[in-house]
Amino acid sequence: VAVVHRTAARARQAVEQIRDQVRASPVVPADETGWRENGKNGYVWTFSTATERFFLRRGRNKEVVDEVLDDSFSGVLVSDFYAAYHHYPGEHQRCWTHLLGDIHALKEVYPNDAGLKAWDEAVYSIYTEAKDFASPDEKVRQCKRQEMEGRLLEVCRPFVEDPLAVQAKLCRRIYRFIKELFVFVEYLDVPPDNNAAERSLRHLVTSRKISGGTRGYKGTESKMTLSSLFGTWRAAGLNPFHQCRQLLSHPGK
Repeated sequence: VAVVHRTAARARQAVEQIRDQVRASPVVPADETGWRENGKNGYVWTFSTATERFFLRRGRNKEVVDEVLDDSFSGVLVSDFYAAYHHYPGEHQRCWTHLLGDIHALKEVYPNDAGLKAWDEAVYSIYTEAKDFASPDEKVRQCKRQEMEGRLLEVCRPFVEDPLAVQAKLCRRIYRFIKELFVFVEYLDVPPDNNAAERSLRHLVTSRKISGGTRGYKGTESKMTLSSLFGTWRAAGLNPFHQCRQLLSHPGK
């Protein structure tokens, strides 16, 4: 335990650099999952890039997004539809995997609803067309984004206020977030989902299932620090053993 804490203390500067690199990234997928500390519920948040992983445990409030991204982040935030992300003022891509999953769950509840099935097929067709679209011309991509937004709204319009339509709630969600559903069409480096953030959390989910969480604040901080460090090394294709050895030998580098 002492070795873990000592290593985490040496790594704080390196983890701050990881956080700064995340803030400087043009695209940041984010996600959160539960993490208990001394038996009390809390959440681990991840803010990731292709080569960085940054984790911290906090509550599940919107201030966490502000704390991590700070005013210096001006890129595209990729997230699910959780309310803590709503206030982000910049470009925001919402996760299509979550939206399509909610549509699938609705179909399981209403398997014989022909209108729902037709609507689902129309939504999925628009999504796949948008996902398969690619153009090197920025203006063409912007026009395609606007086209996709308009077509999706048209598909949802008949059901938004229909009290008998089982998809009405999801249609209202689409209306609310329409400007955040096709950002990936305009920006080539933006994914249509936050699967990368979810994948970055898997090892912590596994650890939570085995251990149940951490016993105290110090243990949590060490866990998050080392998870950020080792996760970043793995994402960058670096050998964790060699990197850790270098960190302990030269903590200031």
